Amino acid sequence: MPFSVTSIGHRPRVALVLQGGGALGAYQAGVYQAMHEHGLEPDWVVGTSIGAINAALIAGNEGARRVEKLKTFWDEVAYRDLLDMRRVPDSVRRLNILLTTFSAFATGVPGFYAPRWASPFAFGLPVAPEEASFYDTRALEDTLSRLVDFDCLNSASGIRITVSAIRVTCGRLENFDSARRRVGLAHVMASGALPPGLPPVRVDGELYWDGGLYSNTPLETVLTDEPRTDTVCFMVDLWSAEGPEPATLEQVHTRQKDVMYASRSRRHIDAYLRGHRLRRLIRMLREKLPEGALSEAELRELDSVGRDTTMQIVRLAYAGRDWQMASKDINFSRGSIEWRWDQGYRDALRAIEDGAWRRPAPEGAGVLVHEMTPEGHVNRLSG
Repeated sequence: MPFSVTSIGHRPRVALVLQGGGALGAYQAGVYQAMHEHGLEPDWVVGTSIGAINAALIAGNEGARRVEKLKTFWDEVAYRDLLDMRRVPDSVRRLNILLTTFSAFATGVPGFYAPRWASPFAFGLPVAPEEASFYDTRALEDTLSRLVDFDCLNSASGIRITVSAIRVTCGRLENFDSARRRVGLAHVMASGALPPGLPPVRVDGELYWDGGLYSNTPLETVLTDEPRTDTVCFMVDLWSAEGPEPATLEQVHTRQKDVMYASRSRRHIDAYLRGHRLRRLIRMLREKLPEGALSEAELRELDSVGRDTTMQIVRLAYAGRDWQMASKDINFSRGSIEWRWDQGYRDALRAIEDGAWRRPAPEGAGVLVHEMTPEGHVNRLSG
């Protein structure tokens, strides 16, 4: 089902927005596979943390090899399960996940990170800023160097990519955008440098941490992009802002992480709508101006500011149970990775088959949100 033109006669830009979430990022890979198989290749992919890694694997390879490279990465970082997790009861499956998660803490994740044995940092002593972490990520650097073609990633004819990281010394969020500069391995590594586990990465002399510390869902990057253009944005959420009241220490830690890293998309959308309404008002006032009231340059500027566009957001949310585990983002059990990938694939297929964003948008609609529920239905919410 290839993507068709809209009612206004042109194909809107397709964007893919990927959250941070460690091992939960396998869900994003499944979403992309479904998009790829249905001709929905993104024009632009925006990611933070594990979302930046998945984004680099997508944008940094030719179309026919993207799913293959994603599979290679997730296969390499997955822990081999002791038993076939599809054939055992929940109690055994949970025990296996606890063991593999403990291994990820104690021995690291193959192809991703390894412990800094006997590092002074663990004992509260000073180290070089680039080594101020419990784990070493040189394995990830090697993995990405092998799986990502950075010439392809920066090709003018390829997929635009934006990854975000936060500058350690001032707390400012930086977007490294291939439309404005060359994006390299250091930028992707910086986007996933979550302290104190993973070390900061130095880019152009400045140290950077994981962009998810500032904003874990980079939807705002798409909403504020200039010049504005009609966009269909697939937004993949890995954390849930809603959840049960916690009653145990583990549940408190789980709820804290979910709330801290969940999407702030409603706030970003509300801000976008305020700007959209202002642009509509400018356009109405422009039409009421008497001829000759403004210069040609002033009229062009008004026309640019008042341009009317529609943003359609297809929200896909990971709904895995994970037994209220606060460490679900470092659960690299192969069974869990495969399950998440499959769920992302299935959820994206349902959204694609519904195809709500292909229908004509109401006149003047600034944002339309097409939201998947756990039951597989799509709620169409208008801005």
